[in-house]
Amino acid sequence: MIATRNRISFDPELIRRYDLRAPRYTSYPSADHFENNFTEKHYRQAAVTSNEIPIPSALSLYFHIPFCNSLCFFCACNKVVTRRTEVADEYLDYLCQEIQLQGGLYDNDREVVQLHLGGGTPTFLTMNQIKRLLQKVDQHFLLSTSPDRDFSIEIDPRTVALESLESLRQLGFNRISLGVQDFEPEVQQAIHRIQPAEATLELLQHAKDIGFESINVDLIYGLPHQTFETFNRTLELLMTTPPDRLSVFNYAHLPCRFPPQRRIHGKDLPSAEEKLTILETCVHWLTTAGYSYIGIDHFARPEDPLAHAQLNGTLGRNFQGYSTHTGCDQVGLGISSISQVGTCYSQNVKELSPYYAATNHGRLSVDRGFQLSPDDEIRRRVIEQLMCFSRVNLNSALASSENTPETYFAGEFRVLEEMIDDGLLSIDDNNTIEVSPSGRFLIRSICKVFDIYSAPGRESRYSRLI
Repeated sequence: MIATRNRISFDPELIRRYDLRAPRYTSYPSADHFENNFTEKHYRQAAVTSNEIPIPSALSLYFHIPFCNSLCFFCACNKVVTRRTEVADEYLDYLCQEIQLQGGLYDNDREVVQLHLGGGTPTFLTMNQIKRLLQKVDQHFLLSTSPDRDFSIEIDPRTVALESLESLRQLGFNRISLGVQDFEPEVQQAIHRIQPAEATLELLQHAKDIGFESINVDLIYGLPHQTFETFNRTLELLMTTPPDRLSVFNYAHLPCRFPPQRRIHGKDLPSAEEKLTILETCVHWLTTAGYSYIGIDHFARPEDPLAHAQLNGTLGRNFQGYSTHTGCDQVGLGISSISQVGTCYSQNVKELSPYYAATNHGRLSVDRGFQLSPDDEIRRRVIEQLMCFSRVNLNSALASSENTPETYFAGEFRVLEEMIDDGLLSIDDNNTIEVSPSGRFLIRSICKVFDIYSAPGRESRYSRLI
């Protein structure tokens, strides 16, 4: 399967018509559909079952480090804002216990090919604390030493010194992600994240110099006081030290769900028209600079493994976003982290106290989850193929079923007809859906057609596409 590479087209009129609210489809169904009757027992059984497969999957480990020194007003992550570094020591005590519990569930020959520290702010931890965490992981899991392993950590450039980057490299991390959001001082002031561009770019360049294999930068459009002129300035600065990957997220202003966002005034946000202009400016900048469009809000340089994976058909999507390691069982550790093992999803409790209580009693802190049905598995395959490659063959997606696409997806075909008429996609005689260059920005709307859990009344939980 080959992706459509850089063939993207920005059509403002189509975007206005299809700019709906929809999940980001890092899972199917999305996490808001997880059920409370899914327990630790179900998760443990899923782990046992995954070991019994003739060729078990490799493992991907995600660690949620919830602590932040200060509050960014735009943030919707599960976090604990504190300057008390000792709270991280206590958290690591319990996280190390969970590592031991989780490691005991999986056969010791199942290699960890992907490891990610997210947050919160993982670099809230000291280098000694990060070293302690990795040593515990190494005791209970088989860590890959392959050159194509993916060991990554999210970086707050405001709190990381150049020598700290060197320590992270020595600890085995080969990929980092830098939170930037915007370089404009007025925007930074409004979101409570002061971050001088010069220091950030120096850090980025140093990461390149010492051999990090892939460096991602996060930007956000739609923040207060942003205009396409100010965002242009941010991109101009960033392109003086271009990263390997860029994630350009749409700011979703949902103050009812995320209280910190109440400190952002709606009147200061750019209009819908201005946001479209900002996005168009960004797309022009990045494609002109040679980046490949991966999907939704992700771009990568053509030589980056993410772009290669899309071209050779090995790109995947999970709770960490786009991934070069498909087919892994993902094990989430720490509060609020999500696991995906076989045909199950599970999520840990979101607060420290119940997490500590469960771990103290030798239990995993599974709070809720979901067991996929055969229909869910089919729809998950369809949605992941669309999200990764802008293409899916429905005959292949239904290979495990005796149904034909025309009968199984009869209702979906009727909805897709309007999208065909609008030029978002085509369907050939072999039931292959091919998303058009102008439809790629609206892929979540197309995927939503196959989402049987999508229903009126739930849309407010999701961000708009653009």
